[in-house]
Amino acid sequence: MAKKTVLIIDDDADFVAAMRAVLEGAGYAAPSAASGKEGLARLAQGGVDCIILDVMMTRDTEGFHTAEEIRANPATAKIPIVMLTAISERTGFEFSPKTDTDYLPVDAFIKKPVEPEVLLKTIAKALKKK
Repeated sequence: MAKKTVLIIDDDADFVAAMRAVLEGAGYAAPSAASGKEGLARLAQGGVDCIILDVMMTRDTEGFHTAEEIRANPATAKIPIVMLTAISERTGFEFSPKTDTDYLPVDAFIKKPVEPEVLLKTIAKALKKK
């Protein structure tokens, strides 16, 4: 069976390196993109099974807009998105895909920092939905 590919869209190079190590250690391919724009370009190449998406990148709400663009494109609309971010800590606002689907079209929302086991379990669950 081919490796599943999890695209990391995040502008924090240290975080990306840590997530890549966790994902590759679990047998995933883990390419990355440093912005929503780069992430959308990588998605256009195909072969992505799941996405880890940050919210605050070049703009504080970039991840929300990127998620909306992913869902609006028929070619990428069904790819699971795990939003992994520190936005709640920085803004004080709580977000949930169960209650905030209008502007949070993602499959899971996890606060940074995250334990590797929680991340891997969340990704496995999202991939099963696909």
